[in-house]
Amino acid sequence: MIFVGGYSLILMALAVIPALFLLFYIYKQDGLEKEPPRLILRLVVLGVISTFFAGFTESIGIKILGSVFSYNSLSYRVLLYFVVVGLSEEGFKYLVLRFSTWNSREFNCKFDGVVYAVAVSLGFALWENIQYVTSYGLSTALIRAVTAVPGHACFGVLMGAWYGLAKRKQIQQWGNASFLARLLAVIIPTIIHGAYDFVATSNMNTIHFVMFVVVMFVVCFYTVKKLSADDKYHNDEGNYGI
Repeated sequence: MIFVGGYSLILMALAVIPALFLLFYIYKQDGLEKEPPRLILRLVVLGVISTFFAGFTESIGIKILGSVFSYNSLSYRVLLYFVVVGLSEEGFKYLVLRFSTWNSREFNCKFDGVVYAVAVSLGFALWENIQYVTSYGLSTALIRAVTAVPGHACFGVLMGAWYGLAKRKQIQQWGNASFLARLLAVIIPTIIHGAYDFVATSNMNTIHFVMFVVVMFVVCFYTVKKLSADDKYHNDEGNYGI
């Protein structure tokens, strides 16, 4: 292998390419009005930055949990994956998404929410993947390429679907509906993220994790297809079909 600065170019490619491929795929599904590449790049960078904030809150949360619960207890594992990890990661993804796109003039179509959220999620996944792959090697790169990276893309799809709905409802002056959709844009991906980690680290048979991942991928694939096909400008009349 070729090494530059102590890192394998092959491992780096395996760490980066899956995220870029999925981002390109979602970007291509945006058929009504493509988003500016500079905006997508900024969201990817913000996704990378969000990993540091999430890592900080996770380290604090782990210390607090360890002082209260036994490491192997069900309470510890549930709170770890659904709150400390799931809420930290999806929460910070949402915060950078919200503050960087909510008032953007480019955010004028329903599907834009999916594109933006996936860009942030894959920025997060890209940096996280680089860290894992350079630490644990080729086998980790291959496994994460078909599990963790697409998983983060799915979390982004779920966040973006509700985020786009929230923006549409705000423009339609349905404030309560917009607030609820923004809340669900955090809660739903947090739950799915927590369930993903919980199943992945449980003592259940590997087939259960595979089944969970396959169902999640299929649901998100069809969600993307439907939202892309039904895309409208926010000021168009009609309901937002999820």
